[in-house]
Amino acid sequence: MSTMLTAEEGSVMHRASVPSVSRQPEFPAVTDEEAAALARTIVNLFRAWDLTDGEARVLLGDMDERTWGCWKTGDTGLIDRNLCARLAILMGIHKALRTLFTEPDRGYKWIRQPSAALGAQSALDIMMRGKISDLLSLRAYLDAELGV
Repeated sequence: MSTMLTAEEGSVMHRASVPSVSRQPEFPAVTDEEAAALARTIVNLFRAWDLTDGEARVLLGDMDERTWGCWKTGDTGLIDRNLCARLAILMGIHKALRTLFTEPDRGYKWIRQPSAALGAQSALDIMMRGKISDLLSLRAYLDAELGV
């Protein structure tokens, strides 16, 4: 299926229809330890992306300032399913960028660079809308670039 990001809507448009799924696939549960490790990795990724605290908090679903402060010191606490899903999508974006760019710094900088393919917006502009669907749209675009 090919995808395209339109400038007007800022969303991914699918050219082929996606069949409906009657039952959600079963995924192995993420343990609290795995979720905490994922959170620590995201903190480091956000440093590499040079995000402000405010930007980081938006990408994490409007996370509370105090909670983000705790995350930066390594105290992640319990992570709910929705936040865990955001973390997984963000890691998928990171993985796609590491595959597309052989030099990690180019991928980290790409996040802020306007792209014609993204309607003259940056990936960060799209992600900063704050909805999980925006993260998924960017992930879908990158997956299409990879031919996945």
